[in-house]
Amino acid sequence: MIRRLLRVVALALLAAVVLAGVLYQFFGLRVRLDGGGAPRLTFVVDAGTQAELIARHRVAQRAQVERSVADVEPAAAPGAASPAVDPVGTAAGAPAAADAGAPPYWTDFRGPFRDGHYRERPIQTKWPAQGLQPIWKQPAGGGYASFAIARDRAFTIEQRGPQEVVAAYDVRSGRELWTNGWETLFRESLGGDGPRATPTWADGVVYALGAAGELRALDEASGRTLWRLNMLEDNGATNLDWGMAASPLVVGETVVVLPGGPNGRSVVAYDRLQGVRRWSSLNDKQAYSSPMLVTLEGVRQMLVFAAARLIGVSPERGELLWEYPWRTSFDINAGQPIVIGDNRVFLSSGYGTGAAVIELTRAGGSFSVREVWRNNRMKNQFTSSVLHEGFIYGLDEAILACIDAATGDLRWKGGRYGYGQVVLASGHLIVLTEDGDLALVRATPERHEELVRFPALSGKTWNHPALAGGYLLIRNLAEMAAYDLR
Repeated sequence: MIRRLLRVVALALLAAVVLAGVLYQFFGLRVRLDGGGAPRLTFVVDAGTQAELIARHRVAQRAQVERSVADVEPAAAPGAASPAVDPVGTAAGAPAAADAGAPPYWTDFRGPFRDGHYRERPIQTKWPAQGLQPIWKQPAGGGYASFAIARDRAFTIEQRGPQEVVAAYDVRSGRELWTNGWETLFRESLGGDGPRATPTWADGVVYALGAAGELRALDEASGRTLWRLNMLEDNGATNLDWGMAASPLVVGETVVVLPGGPNGRSVVAYDRLQGVRRWSSLNDKQAYSSPMLVTLEGVRQMLVFAAARLIGVSPERGELLWEYPWRTSFDINAGQPIVIGDNRVFLSSGYGTGAAVIELTRAGGSFSVREVWRNNRMKNQFTSSVLHEGFIYGLDEAILACIDAATGDLRWKGGRYGYGQVVLASGHLIVLTEDGDLALVRATPERHEELVRFPALSGKTWNHPALAGGYLLIRNLAEMAAYDLR
């Protein structure tokens, strides 16, 4: 009896091993970590296979556009309205000229002020109970970048097979307008493969940064390379464990990046038209947060959240104005700081670190820094919080929370969204969860009030949403979609 039972158990184990092997070899079953480090079984599409899927989709997309143009051209009269947009992700007609369309708005990571707050126009906040229908949805390459949006075009960077690829899309149709790629495959077993940094748009130029330091300035209309360099090599810097993630920041006639090089080359400004180094400063090891141009105590400055401190830096020469020490496990500072009023800054990190608000006071030409409060009520691991009417809303690790910006007191905590991302618009929080759900939550300190939640994307989703002209764009490692919230 015992032998028979052991034989059955052995056969069952053998069958399980064989099944696991088949699922691993032929269907892409892998163990992947979620944002909190917990293992998950998931089916992963090989980068090369995904690149082939995208290529086939884009070929079909172009063919459908050409057929549609051929169908409408004979009947089109001068001054006639543009052809309608096909909801499956192809435009029934050629895109508008590069200088047409809506005015630039969401040109940076997390919006024009890099604070995750959409202020351009009201959005609809009465979503159907079953969720919104996308105006288009299509495959995308890997990586964790978001979109920069300008003139009805959306720009992102993706991993397609062995290449990092900057791609431009028509916002209303999803049609791919151009790509610019180079041979790089950044691989990281814990966080995942692919580029991290969201491109930046300024005056018709797209500034894109790859995970291994490739920095390119591209023409918005054609994708043509205007100049390029590898900022790590150019500044004697080594890559971070999780790759370059800080989006370039355009300041006047320069584009500022954070290679983290030694010998005064941690923060570097290049001429944004020619790619020539204008200045460099400091010796900080950098982290994963993007620089921000802000005004504090009446002084225009850049906030840089480095590996061991938050600093204020002059935008003209990169001189250090003030510092606030802030250490995190693994040197991971990834959340964006938030400016509160004229002289306060909120910052937060994960891995048990927590959050703080600091207050700056200027006396003559120098700043002093005072800690207003500090606690562990908000731990932004690689997400960022938003500020609304004196309250801070964000993901405390994987749970949405609201804290009082003045005191740090917790007002509420509720709703599990994983390690997703949050955008503030029209008094509501748009939450893109780690599993690809979209949720609409009322931004109120009274209670957690989720209005609607529905599946939008499949698979791990760490990418930040983007909003411009009332259109919401989302993406993850394998697909992208757009929603009309006008």
